[in-house]
Amino acid sequence: MVRTIPHRELRNNSSAVLRDVARGETIQITNHGEVVAILVPPTDAPPSTLRIRRAVVRGGFADLMRTKLDHPVQETLDDLRGER
Repeated sequence: MVRTIPHRELRNNSSAVLRDVARGETIQITNHGEVVAILVPPTDAPPSTLRIRRAVVRGGFADLMRTKLDHPVQETLDDLRGER
């Protein structure tokens, strides 16, 4: 039997809902009474319609040079907020 819950319950109890799905339960999620998603336990093989891509590392923030300030960062943030 498929259980149906509102999206608010999923949001408030996501850990418990995901545990139930991991145990084999199928759960329908509704929004204003209309089913908008169905959570089903994963199978061993991904469905053929699922596109899987490797993660791409971007950013390089660790390579940026560090800067020392002669005043607290909070002062700069306060100045920037005052210009709004």
